[in-house]
Formats: sequence, structure tokens, C-alpha cells
Amino acid sequence: MEERILKSHKISLFNRNSGLITGVKDVISFDLNEIILDTEQGILVIAGEELHVTKLTVEKGEVEIEGIVYSMVYSDDGAGKNEGGSLLRRLFH
Repeated sequence: MEERILKSHKISLFNRNSGLITGVKDVISFDLNEIILDTEQGILVIAGEELHVTKLTVEKGEVEIEGIVYSMVYSDDGAGKNEGGSLLRRLFH
């Protein structure tokens, strides 16, 4: 069995309206209601209102966000594979 070595990943959320996320590999998409990030721990979907990516530091893998956060949900790495790529269909539908 192959063991994965995960890099550091942290979320700091202040009063549900501003936050810092580290361990970000890529910003997949973002709009006023949803931010989708590829992190060291898997795909992270942030849902809310008036969401904005206020700062992106690619070298450090850091993203700062603002807006009203309703939820943060991770997807499993294998979720899309077992369902014929349904994760990708949901992300880009």
C-alpha cells in the first residue's frame, strides 16, 4: 500500500467573513457564491455570499478570502473516479 505524504494545510476563519487558507495548490474557480480550491488535503468548496479572493500568493500556497461563509466542504480524492468523473462534471457544469 502506497502512503501519501501530505504537506501542511490550515484554515483560519474570522467571524465567518474573512479567512486565510494555506496549503493551496490551485484556485479552480471562484464567483460570488462559491470558491473551489485544490489543497494539499483535497478539493475544498467554500460556499457563501459576496465571496472574494482578496489575495493569492502562489509561491506560499496561500489564499485570503472575504465574504459571508456558509460552509466549507472537502471532497475525497477518489470521489470523482468512482462515479465516472461526476466531481468534474459538477465543478464545470
